[in-house]
Amino acid sequence: MDKKSQKIICTSFSNRKRHDFRVFKESKLRLHPGIKALADTGYQGLQKLRANTFLPKKKSKKHPLSKEDKKNNHAIASERVTNEHAIGRLKRFKIIADRYRNRRKRFALRFNLVAGIYNWELQN
Repeated sequence: MDKKSQKIICTSFSNRKRHDFRVFKESKLRLHPGIKALADTGYQGLQKLRANTFLPKKKSKKHPLSKEDKKNNHAIASERVTNEHAIGRLKRFKIIADRYRNRRKRFALRFNLVAGIYNWELQN
């Protein structure tokens, strides 16, 4: 998703249940090194693949977060909120909110059409 225009740029899918990071790796999407990538904690290990990636830190029982870590996590979350809002708007179409019961072959086409409608609505 582009932060300035809030448009969906690229989508990727899997035929079965797969972790988001695994789908990302299998898509072989190449991002320009100058682009800042913001991800959630489901993408642990992305920093090893891309240098310009920002992930929130996780806490554990033995290692609670410091105030600085909490502040950094809050800053990352405040930048990612536009992505979460876009996901919420796409869920209104119910294609990703509910179980998809049609042909799997056409899921990517239909989701991309929904993303196109979302991008078109942003312009108007």
